[in-house]
Amino acid sequence: MDRLASFGNDPFDKPPCRGCSSYLVEPYIKCAECGPSPFLLCLQCFTRGYEYKNHQSDHKYEIMTSDFPVLEPGWTAQEEMALLEAVMDCGFGNWQDVAYQMRTKTKEECEGHYMKNFINNPLFSSTLLSLRQMEDHLSRTADTAIPFKPTDDPPRPSFDSQLSRDMAGYMPARADFMEEFDNYAEWDLKDIDFVDDDSDILHALKVAVVDIYHSRLEERQRRKKIIRDHGLINLRKFQILERHYPKEVQDLYDVMRRFARVVGPIEHDKFIESHACAKVYERVKRIREDERKKRNMLCDILQYIHDARACQQWLHKQAAIDAGITPVVTTITTSGRRSAPPLNLTGLPGTEKLNEREKELCQVVRLVPGAYLEYKQALLNECRRQGGLRLAQARSLIKIDVNKTRKIYDFLIKEGYINKA
Repeated sequence: MDRLASFGNDPFDKPPCRGCSSYLVEPYIKCAECGPSPFLLCLQCFTRGYEYKNHQSDHKYEIMTSDFPVLEPGWTAQEEMALLEAVMDCGFGNWQDVAYQMRTKTKEECEGHYMKNFINNPLFSSTLLSLRQMEDHLSRTADTAIPFKPTDDPPRPSFDSQLSRDMAGYMPARADFMEEFDNYAEWDLKDIDFVDDDSDILHALKVAVVDIYHSRLEERQRRKKIIRDHGLINLRKFQILERHYPKEVQDLYDVMRRFARVVGPIEHDKFIESHACAKVYERVKRIREDERKKRNMLCDILQYIHDARACQQWLHKQAAIDAGITPVVTTITTSGRRSAPPLNLTGLPGTEKLNEREKELCQVVRLVPGAYLEYKQALLNECRRQGGLRLAQARSLIKIDVNKTRKIYDFLIKEGYINKA
């Protein structure tokens, strides 16, 4: 059996008991074999040997409690957590309020224990130092977008110079701006004085004016943060770095600059980069589509060209077109008219509905299976309606090449699908 820390002081923070669904109060039981979600039981259900699904009463278990010392005797783990929460709620130094929230310790006990174990403890101080060093290291190696750090040495232009105006009146020695946004916002407060004999309406009006002033201060801080985060203090340095991007990315920066105020510098750079990559993708996609069309056209041509000499001349002609050269037109002489090759039915819709003789007909006539089935059904319906069918009637029903119509008509009569009128 192990003694482990609980979820917190508030019983509503813990999952309920799996047996009676009541809120757990320390100490309670946790099954060490059921998981991954914790299987928790109150002491009453545990003593009754409660079992549910895979949980058995003879499983190993852990006693969950925080009633044991951690840093020094007399202070349980639950009291340590309560002290930290009280200091966080009341503030460091307000020991009277911390003791009142603790209820189990006096003001002097809370102050002495906190200073001894959390402020002057070498273990915690070394841990905080290592965390601070780690944060400094991460800040130095983080992927930032043209940062302006306090350690940088920004230019110190003379007053009212062009560079000073380019830097928006920024004063590096004071790390502030010469002129604030809404620089005269304080004038609305200079004559306001809260006195005891103010009426309710006048008091509410003064409070509203102060709230408006606070909103102006927040806007000042927001604008300063945008300028510092995006490295806009040293504008010339920012512009030099921007020129390293391709022309299309620079144009995109100019268009999208207004959106920098709503996102961080890294997110804005990634936003611009993703749009630039999207344009590159579209251009490469068009090139790939053109190449695919050329390959498909070549495959289509090669299905009909069986003459090696004619095929070679066609390839030379396409190579000349791709190279930007006017191709030399040559006359291809053939010994006679060549018939088209049989149609390849692989993958065509309706092929599975044909028998072997019908497939052979479609290949020779070069008719897709779907169209053949439609023509066949139309001829069968007309034959049933009139009791027979003539070739002229079949040609009036099927508006295709007359030779193909005759072959279909003869095939259906031969196979017994229709009768002559």
